[in-house]
Amino acid sequence: MKAPTCPRCGGELHEPNVWSSAWLCDVHGAVLPLQPVKRPSREGLEAVLQAARVPVWVPWPLSSGWLVTGFAYAGDARTGGRACAVALSGPAPLGGPGEMMLVAEEPGVGLGARYAGLPGPDPGEGFDVGTTPHAKVLARGHPTPLWNVDAGPDRAVFVGEAMGDWLWAVLWPAPAGLLLLEQTCLRDLRDHDQELDLPYGALSPQLAGE
Repeated sequence: MKAPTCPRCGGELHEPNVWSSAWLCDVHGAVLPLQPVKRPSREGLEAVLQAARVPVWVPWPLSSGWLVTGFAYAGDARTGGRACAVALSGPAPLGGPGEMMLVAEEPGVGLGARYAGLPGPDPGEGFDVGTTPHAKVLARGHPTPLWNVDAGPDRAVFVGEAMGDWLWAVLWPAPAGLLLLEQTCLRDLRDHDQELDLPYGALSPQLAGE
C-alpha cells in the first residue's frame, strides 16, 4: 500500500512518533497527510465520504460526456479529511479532452494550490479584492462567487469560499474554464438526501500526478 504524501508537494512524509503527533514534510513542515488516490468507483467515493470533514463537491448534472475520474483527501484517522478533491474528465468546450479538479479544503492545507500550480498553501491576499467575480456557481444551492487566479497558460483556476472552506476549481487546458461560464450547480456528496448515479471513467492523470 502506498504511503501518504505531502499535500503541497507530493514529497515523502515522516510519520508521527512518540515526540510528535504531526506528519512532517522536509520542505513544508507539519502537514495533513495526503492519502493514496482513491480510484473512480463507489468504493473509492465511500472511503472519502467516511473521512470527509469538508464538502465533497461534484457538478450535477454533469456536462454531456463528462465522467468522475477519481478522489483524494488529506487527513488521517485523528483529523479526518480536511481537504477533499474530486476529479472529472470530458470533452473541453473548444474541442479535445478536458480535466476538472474540484477541491474543498480548510485554509492552510495546500492541496488546491498544488493542483493549481501555486506555491500556496492558499490563493493569497487580495485575489478577490477590487474586482467582480469571474464566475458564479450554486454550491449546495447557495450562489457562490469565484475569482480567477493566474496560474499559468496550461490551466484555468477559480477560487472562492463555500460553507466556510476554500472552493477551488482547476481546469485543463485553460480554455476548459469556459465550462464555469455556464450555470454550474455543485452538490455535496456527503448529503444523504440524494441518490446520484455517478458515471465513472479511467483514473485522472492529474489526480494521480502523472
